[in-house]
Amino acid sequence: MSDNNLLANVLNFRSLTDYQDGAVVSKEILKKETGTVTLFAFDKGQGLSEHTAPFDALVLILDGNAEIIISGKSHLVSEGESIIMPAHEPHALKAIERFKMMLIMIRS
Repeated sequence: MSDNNLLANVLNFRSLTDYQDGAVVSKEILKKETGTVTLFAFDKGQGLSEHTAPFDALVLILDGNAEIIISGKSHLVSEGESIIMPAHEPHALKAIERFKMMLIMIRS
């Protein structure tokens, strides 16, 4: 586990990461052989360049709006919405405005 203080407690994921000017902030919440849960906070204009991952990943937007590009197709995803990024498909993320997300990576 990343932080035993997080276990068996009620959590507000939006408050577990803070925005930083000009940066992308991440905090790993759970790490298991079968997958991970990571929180991210993106400042406006920040993003992750196109890449692939060997596993499916679920993105849940916790705050703000993001552009998520999967295999060249743009998706605008807002607070409370989710999208699944399929394994081996190229994807990228851009902060249209500041946004926070939870990334759930399933390895098996």
